[in-house]
Amino acid sequence: MIGAVLAAGLEAAHVQVVSAGIITTPGIAYLTRANHFSAGIVISASHNPWQDNGIKVFGADGYKLSDQLEHEIEADIFAHLEQLAAEAADAAVSTSDMLPGEQALRDQYAEWLADLVCATDFSRLRVLVDCANGAASAMAPEVFRDVGLNADFVHIGPNGRNINAGCGALHPENVARAVAAANGKYDLGITFDGDADRALFSDASGRVVNGDAVLLLAARDMKTHVRLYDDTVVATTMSNMGLEAALQRGGIRMLRAPVGDKYVLEEMLKTGATLGGEQSGHILFRDMDTTTGDGILTALRVLEVMARTGESLAELVADMKVFPQEIKNIPVREKLPLEQLPKVMDTIRAAERDLSGNGRVVVRYSGTEKLARVMIEAATEEAMRRHTDAIANAIQQAIGV
Repeated sequence: MIGAVLAAGLEAAHVQVVSAGIITTPGIAYLTRANHFSAGIVISASHNPWQDNGIKVFGADGYKLSDQLEHEIEADIFAHLEQLAAEAADAAVSTSDMLPGEQALRDQYAEWLADLVCATDFSRLRVLVDCANGAASAMAPEVFRDVGLNADFVHIGPNGRNINAGCGALHPENVARAVAAANGKYDLGITFDGDADRALFSDASGRVVNGDAVLLLAARDMKTHVRLYDDTVVATTMSNMGLEAALQRGGIRMLRAPVGDKYVLEEMLKTGATLGGEQSGHILFRDMDTTTGDGILTALRVLEVMARTGESLAELVADMKVFPQEIKNIPVREKLPLEQLPKVMDTIRAAERDLSGNGRVVVRYSGTEKLARVMIEAATEEAMRRHTDAIANAIQQAIGV
């Protein structure tokens, strides 16, 4: 329904609209640039529940719009809200099955992905894939079949309301348990989020492998093949100190950007870095000139390294010693600047003093929900929990729901 209303509005403004059907967010980014569209638009809940369906916009270059431009568009919409609502009520809205051209666009994207790893023999690998009842449900089976990968799929029946519901990259432990219970049937598990711009993994023993470990694996492989520009990786403030230490042992520098794949990309473009990403599974491979994170591409790159080296996922990341880390979400009434909350700031500063050199404190608001996120890393679990609880309680008392 959202897509039909949006298309009706665009066509009323004399914009030609072409549908790619059910496809991933990075699929739209690729198709927009490859086919010289003026813009690409994705309707998705991303990694959130279906009630949070929203609109992502890509420019003609395949990149997400800047924060400034997004704010200008939102301001313009709200300034004309009553008028727009009246016009939308009169717009002709229709829904249909797949339209002419949709399959061709999806096939174009699938073929591009498959061609990137066409020289790799995946025949010895077997994987279990969780598609989160989202866009990967339509794309991942086609791509993995095209590259000759033996894969079984779960949560591939989207109905508009079950996206991310107890499955996918927000619940990687589900696939991890299934892989472990299969007693050696699978070499790894793969989990996508709803719009498939992120991927998390499970090794053969059922241990969850997150985006930090993927960055380590990819960075080493890219450095070996002289594809890691300036031996530099861009991560975020949420990436574990264990990643930084493991990269340093391999002569690789790690830069930190604010949380959000667009901010990782900004730092990559500024520094020329060819690899960046987030602990949550957004990984950006600029050696392939991609413009956004792509979960299916990330999975293919991980599988490619495994197939080429003959090493298991666990072996490839075995030396990364993770600092105890906890992330706690606190529902809030409003997102006041933390500097305006004296007791919260006092608690944060006390934690920073105590953990100086042996841990990290990151407190930020969610970009999509009314949540404050508290992340603590420490040398011991006791210190981690103590400081996490103290800061979370201070936020709860100040602005909690």
